[in-house]
Amino acid sequence: MSKQSLLKAVDLAGGQAPLARAIAAIVPGSKVSQPLIWGWINSAKFEVPPPEMVIPIAEVLNYRMTPHELRPDLYPNPTDALPAHVANHRQHEAA
Repeated sequence: MSKQSLLKAVDLAGGQAPLARAIAAIVPGSKVSQPLIWGWINSAKFEVPPPEMVIPIAEVLNYRMTPHELRPDLYPNPTDALPAHVANHRQHEAA
């Protein structure tokens, strides 16, 4: 929901270009590129990251950032959209 979460994702991925390449590799037909990610970061027009990119970004980061952390407006619960093995691991860490 914030540019800060996207900036953290970029940092975890090793930069805008590595994040773009990783997303493009897992999203068939994706037109995600470094300039597009730069545009997301620098745009005042919409919430970032875009809704359709939340799950791919989380996957690329091996869920080091969750969909909830990336867009709490779309994924209000901390375990929303997490694969079962990731959700179980996070619950054990919290206990």
